[in-house]
Amino acid sequence: MILANQIILLTGGSGSFGNSFCEIALQHEPKEIRVFSRGEMLQKEMSRKFNDRRLSFFIGDVRDRDRLNEAMRGVDIVVHAAALKDIVVCENNPTEAIKTNVCGAMNVVGAAVANGVGKVIGISSDKAVHPVNLYGMTKACMEKLFIQANTSFFPFPKHWKDDTPSFSCVRYGNVLGSRGSVVNLFKQQKDTGRVTITDERMTRFWITLEAGVQFVIDCLDRMEGGEIFVPKLPSMKITDLATAIAPNAVQEIVGIRAGEKLHEVLISEDEARHTGVWEKYYVITESRTYKYIMWVRYSSDNNTDWLTVEQMRGMIE
Repeated sequence: MILANQIILLTGGSGSFGNSFCEIALQHEPKEIRVFSRGEMLQKEMSRKFNDRRLSFFIGDVRDRDRLNEAMRGVDIVVHAAALKDIVVCENNPTEAIKTNVCGAMNVVGAAVANGVGKVIGISSDKAVHPVNLYGMTKACMEKLFIQANTSFFPFPKHWKDDTPSFSCVRYGNVLGSRGSVVNLFKQQKDTGRVTITDERMTRFWITLEAGVQFVIDCLDRMEGGEIFVPKLPSMKITDLATAIAPNAVQEIVGIRAGEKLHEVLISEDEARHTGVWEKYYVITESRTYKYIMWVRYSSDNNTDWLTVEQMRGMIE
């Protein structure tokens, strides 16, 4: 098992993803999980919640290269989940988003190289594809930094030099149960009898928090370096999501916001020419290992897998 007896550093580790990752990863018998984040109170809550000696906590910011270097000493695997994620917050604070999401990714790469980490995987987003907002642009930059790190620092194939880090990314859609999800907004609005929808034509990909974590762990096992892994996900109309959560509420159309898309794209038309197809996931890579190539974009509106209202209710519950 990929995590067994390994020392893992999880950046942004006290957030929704980090809590779920620790819960699942601890079942794989790691030697240590280092939770790296700025949230002192969230770390204290995690410490009480898990009460597991294999968890250690590092207060730090990915903007701080020196602190990352300290936290990465002796680490085997890095899962990079730290980011400013709110679209509006990133639009209103562009320099801060760049410092965390782009410069922070550069620091993670540099610290991993300096400490001889074995595998590094970055958590990206569908918003990195054809980005229309700053958050998506910073995630696209993070992907480029990670993928290019496999060749910029090491001109030889990984198997020629086993002590060099491998860098890959995972990219998936909206996460049920995460902080800031529209699911939480609809739940809050449910009792008012009114839910706000920006555009009734809108569609989105959906994945549960637990499924996202398990996908990351599976990709750590598969990765060689240089891949962007994309799971095959179901889509849902935003109006059906509102019906699943608040069936008796009036759906009020308020208009699409700046930086918001009607449909999400996980693989663009150009990327599709370099995308291998497997049973449950896609791999965007220049490697010739993947023989089956997808030729069309993968978006939430042209999907073949759609969630029903009943299925979404089951996922939420």
